[in-house]
Amino acid sequence: MPNSRKKRASSTYENRRNNYYIEGSAAPRIELEPEIGQPRKALSVSARRNREKAHHMSLGYVIFLVAALLVAGFFVMQYLQLQSKLTSQIKQISSMESQLNKLKMDNDEEYNRILNSVDLEEVKRVAIGELGMVYASEGQIVMYESVGNDYMRKVAAND
Repeated sequence: MPNSRKKRASSTYENRRNNYYIEGSAAPRIELEPEIGQPRKALSVSARRNREKAHHMSLGYVIFLVAALLVAGFFVMQYLQLQSKLTSQIKQISSMESQLNKLKMDNDEEYNRILNSVDLEEVKRVAIGELGMVYASEGQIVMYESVGNDYMRKVAAND
């Protein structure tokens, strides 16, 4: 009696489909599509022609594709250069902002130190005692209305 042992099909497609057994040692080989693992179907004439056309490209089409690739590559390189330049400028701006903040803090600290070091009573004593300054009398004070943040200068003295 020939080999009566049952053999399980090795194709994953067949395993999924029926899980059936084939008698004998020579199972038929099923050609599968490499991309999808399904059995090949017979192609129509138009489908065969389309596939043949897809495999053959004319010289003009190849030149067009190369030109399109070069143009796309050029724009990608320009984009990457601009992106790199923008990144370096952002880093530079950040560095300058931190430097500005440090200088502002140093300036504020120095201003407060100077204000705290001036003794206004000593200034008043020197101005009145040593320099002979006096307080202004009622008729010497003239009030002006200021328009904005400008300053005024008195050009001629009214005696």
